[in-house]
Amino acid sequence: MAGSSFGTLFRISTWGESHGKGVGVVVDGCPAGLTLCEEDIQIFLDRRKPGQSRFTTQRSEDDAVEILSGVFEGKTTGTPISMIVYNKTQRSKDYSDIAGYYRPGHADYTFDEKYGFRDYRGGGRSSGRETIGRVAAGAIAVKLLKEFGINVTAYTESIGNIAIDRERFDISKRDENPVAMPDAKAAEEAACLLEEKMSEKDSVGGIVECVVKGMPTGVGEPVFDKLDARLSQAILSIGAVKGFEIGAGFAVTKMCGSENNDSFVVNENGDITKKTNNAGGVLGGISDGSDIVLRAAFKPTPSIFREQETVNKEHENIKIAIKGRHDPIIVPRAVVVVEAMTALTIADLLMMSMTSTVDKMKKVLQ
Repeated sequence: MAGSSFGTLFRISTWGESHGKGVGVVVDGCPAGLTLCEEDIQIFLDRRKPGQSRFTTQRSEDDAVEILSGVFEGKTTGTPISMIVYNKTQRSKDYSDIAGYYRPGHADYTFDEKYGFRDYRGGGRSSGRETIGRVAAGAIAVKLLKEFGINVTAYTESIGNIAIDRERFDISKRDENPVAMPDAKAAEEAACLLEEKMSEKDSVGGIVECVVKGMPTGVGEPVFDKLDARLSQAILSIGAVKGFEIGAGFAVTKMCGSENNDSFVVNENGDITKKTNNAGGVLGGISDGSDIVLRAAFKPTPSIFREQETVNKEHENIKIAIKGRHDPIIVPRAVVVVEAMTALTIADLLMMSMTSTVDKMKKVLQ
């Protein structure tokens, strides 16, 4: 299967299936000398693991990571870093019926059409469990970026029609509620909405927002590897993401140029900056030094318990009711996945930008 690798210099390859022996990732290109241990990775994996609230699948996994290579005496060696998380509580029998029909909103039909065969146990490679490898690799990228004063923070911006109030924004609240919202009041309202939809055997979608602070200027390539283009590829590669925007996003279609353009000014330190940030920190595919602000739109969880119409492999129209353990909403557990993919993209392009001029190369080599 092609397409399981991402990145150019800081490159990752994820592997494994939802109901196989385990899932994992190989990170190639991480510089030597970065302090790293399994606890650094586990903090991130704990944010996405199941069974932490009523609003996540009750599959009980500790998602404990093991580093198999690339780290010696607490530091990266510059060689590939291989990590694994073993699957321990698979219930493949919950999915036995799925072999004969196609679940609405899932990749069952397209996998069969492409490969003529699929791992129907929990979706195989199309399962959300594949993101464990992304998050483990992203934890390393986050730590690497902090060496340069770059910080990546994501949170739930909205669930259904419930959105955070910027006046009540408090990032410390994000990890204090089950929906990962930095607004305690909005979190309570979102929880009520989820309870309502769960009682109706339905699910809800939402938006994850991610902000990158401390970005230097000049990161990103001007044509196919634009910073915003690579970010969009990274975010849209996450299962269930159906939309991506950066800065003002789709709102720019309702603006005039005089409103959308970010005026340049010189601040009190004599540095060039902008009055506004409709561009989301990227101009011409290259970082402009402002915060990068992006958003990912997640569809409602396709596995719902109410009756749905579909077809089976015999091309017969049938009705089904999904069984098993499923999230009524994907968004809260996806917050750390968005963080991870954003960090991986920036780490890769940051390394690429270090060869953009002779002077930069001389600083490294002389």
